[in-house]
Amino acid sequence: MVPRYGHDSVERNLVKRRLREIARRDLMPHLERAHVNIDIILRARRGAYAAAHADLRLELLELLERRWSRDCCSS
Repeated sequence: MVPRYGHDSVERNLVKRRLREIARRDLMPHLERAHVNIDIILRARRGAYAAAHADLRLELLELLERRWSRDCCSS
């Protein structure tokens, strides 16, 4: 989900494509290797419009790592 935040459809679609590609190439394979079957909903923040693709990717991968390391340690 990419809220408008005052941006036009071209900018929103760019953010959507970037997030979708990161999920397809990085997040989903990581979850599949871990044998995790979940749905993921991404909601872009205002900063996503100004962020480079590499920055978005790094932030999402760090979030994924923090989430899974917390789940692994709490059991």
